[in-house]
Amino acid sequence: MSIKSPEAFRTISEVSKDLSLPQHVLRFWETKFAQIKPIKRGGGRRYYRPEDIELLKGIKYLLYNDGYTIRGVQKVIKESGTRKILKKESNINSFTDSENNNIDRHDQHDHGSRSISDTKRKKLLNVLNDLVSLKNKLNQE
Repeated sequence: MSIKSPEAFRTISEVSKDLSLPQHVLRFWETKFAQIKPIKRGGGRRYYRPEDIELLKGIKYLLYNDGYTIRGVQKVIKESGTRKILKKESNINSFTDSENNNIDRHDQHDHGSRSISDTKRKKLLNVLNDLVSLKNKLNQE
């Protein structure tokens, strides 16, 4: 398979592989986040623009790393727009740290028993950042 330009559109299978998410999750997120609008060609084949992919990465980060619920991410997008989510993953940490203070009690209850202390969360984020760095080094080889 040839290497695509960063500006090239991607199929759902390419995005799924890149984000390590099943295709059905991407389709589901399309129903929950109106901002994700892949171009659909004949036969319903989806083509994701680079902006769509960046938004998906941001949504994934908020859901999987910061413990947001879908409703919580929808609230962030409604209040701040997608520009905050489109920032690089390294900048998302500071965004979510400051935004966590603005989540109302209802959204916090949605996390249920999965809530962790700030200290544990920071340690886990450090481990995650180390793992991402190692993955990037392996991909460069």
